[in-house]
Amino acid sequence: VSDQKPLGCWSVKHGQILTCPVVCNFETCEYIAVHDDRVLRIWKNKDINLDKVFKATLSADVYRIHSLPNGGPVVLFKGGGVRTLDVLLEAPQQEIENVISDEVIKWSEAFMEGQQPVLIFATEKDGDFFVYIQKPKMKSLHKYKLEQQELSKPLSFTAYVKNQTITLLCLYSNDSVYKVLIPLQKNTEEEEQILSKSLLVNLSVSGSVLKGTSFVVLDKDHIAVLGSLDASGKKSKECLTIWNTKFQTLQTSKHLPLGTSGQLWCHEEKFFFTHGKVLTVIMYKCETSSLAAAVGKLKDSQAPDLSSFVNWNALGDEELVVSFQSQQPVALQPESKMTLRSKRSSVSKAGRLALKLKDASPAVLEVELKKLMSKAQMPDLHAIVGYVVTALINRCKVNPYYYPKDFLLEIVQTQDLSYSLCPDLMAVALEKKDVYLLQLCLQRFPDIPEEITYACLKVFLSMSENHLKNIDLDLDSVICYVDIELNNKEVKTEVVENGFSTKLEQNILDTKIPKEAPLATEGEFCPVGLRKAALLNAVLHSAYSETFLLPHLKNLPAKEAVLFLRYLYYLYMKCSEKINTTLPGTHSPTVNQIMDWMCLLLDAHFTVMVMLPEAKELLSSLHKFVRAQVRFYSELNKIEESLRELQRLNHQRDFQTYSIEVLELI
Repeated sequence: VSDQKPLGCWSVKHGQILTCPVVCNFETCEYIAVHDDRVLRIWKNKDINLDKVFKATLSADVYRIHSLPNGGPVVLFKGGGVRTLDVLLEAPQQEIENVISDEVIKWSEAFMEGQQPVLIFATEKDGDFFVYIQKPKMKSLHKYKLEQQELSKPLSFTAYVKNQTITLLCLYSNDSVYKVLIPLQKNTEEEEQILSKSLLVNLSVSGSVLKGTSFVVLDKDHIAVLGSLDASGKKSKECLTIWNTKFQTLQTSKHLPLGTSGQLWCHEEKFFFTHGKVLTVIMYKCETSSLAAAVGKLKDSQAPDLSSFVNWNALGDEELVVSFQSQQPVALQPESKMTLRSKRSSVSKAGRLALKLKDASPAVLEVELKKLMSKAQMPDLHAIVGYVVTALINRCKVNPYYYPKDFLLEIVQTQDLSYSLCPDLMAVALEKKDVYLLQLCLQRFPDIPEEITYACLKVFLSMSENHLKNIDLDLDSVICYVDIELNNKEVKTEVVENGFSTKLEQNILDTKIPKEAPLATEGEFCPVGLRKAALLNAVLHSAYSETFLLPHLKNLPAKEAVLFLRYLYYLYMKCSEKINTTLPGTHSPTVNQIMDWMCLLLDAHFTVMVMLPEAKELLSSLHKFVRAQVRFYSELNKIEESLRELQRLNHQRDFQTYSIEVLELI
């Protein structure tokens, strides 16, 4: 999530539908999915095609699979039957009993109680709600009925187990959360019981009522609720809120203007929820609840510097100095104080520095920041540098005449930064057309969004060679192998293994920008200049996801798409000149990167390429070259077994000091 890169992607066939959430089997590191209600699929990271992975057709419809870290996956069927995965796989077509009749499952959860998996699920029938608890390994089943609440019904559930007791929390439509205690019974036969509930917290404060859609438990005294906050006479707004259940107080809230899906998850002290079209991750850390903290009466010495409850920075683009100065999250309710603490030491240090240097001159600002970065042993240095860069970029936005180019270059070159630490840095560099800074960011940042990668590519391709020739760039990725044409004279540098060429060192830096090579020499000479080639290599070096990059790549103008494809074809030819298909130099693209980008570009622009006369010979040359390589590797495949046999024979024979053998391949 921190790198914003999907690590794997799998698809079912057209017409098939995934009918419950996919889970991971922690014991075997496998993924488990169900499509079309009854078809079970199990695969690992290395698997690519779901059609070729393990498949089992079950005898009943699956509602959900729950995966437990120490207990293995547990499968809940729509009829209420429960099986552990290992038992189910022994006989996939085994009969599954129907535990419920005419009831619909609304929610389920699983946990470990000792060495036994426990599954709890809630059902609804004609306005009545029931709770079932099953221990599949002990074949134990208990059914309970929830006490009815007048004029309201449960909307969402969550539960946890402690001291042989399940605590079930229910969010009701009357804007309240109720608590139900269910002991884990030892006996297997017992009549249906009615569960009484007690009010945990009422979701209203200062005339505003929270219409919750989902919630999670943070600890024994705090819950987080996602929903719409309604105030009389005002438009409702979606919010994430934190409540202290011990003292019945709202601790903090955050307005979510882009809207959510209504789902909220919590894992390892992080919130996960969708905000607009993105997945937002927010860190939090609980501390012991106290009355003083709950009502915001902590002494100043204990008062948090920033985000003591939750680090809201993931949500906002507000200027850094403003958020430090306010010492509370932007858009935080005035009556809402915070009783949780995030990692804030680096934030407070950067905040004090930002306030101190808010009105400082550029020269003073850079001197102070260099002093800060010289402290190599300083804890959380990278986080502080990230805040510092954000502060500089915010100043650039306010003052368009201020742009500390050299200082930003120094920071990127000397600090181990990432895009997520300073997300506006590349946007400002694009605006300023600072191609050197963009090149360094593409080479060094592991988590650049595909939209920014495409924007860089478009800028690089659109810039004229004359403009680039006066710009300092990192040429290490092209200096050893680029062949260009100058006034119909060849200036060709041989690809040498040690990365050095005398002719190259003498001539290449003084070479004028070449004109585009004629189609007759397609692939022989580089179609772009040395500096533009170095910039394009930086784009090839950047990580991406095909799913997210392809829609942007389709917007690339046809002329620039053809030029980029010519350059990729040139690199492909260069790689094929060497047996190891490796280009010399630092940050040089690999053959896999080149091939992947060629396929992406052709996928995005194939129809246009076919229609363009100037691309006809390029596509023809590419087709012939690939076809020749396919034939060559096909011939190699024919003798693969013979070569393996020779290798086996060589291992078996005891050769003396000198030996000559003639072997005939038939």
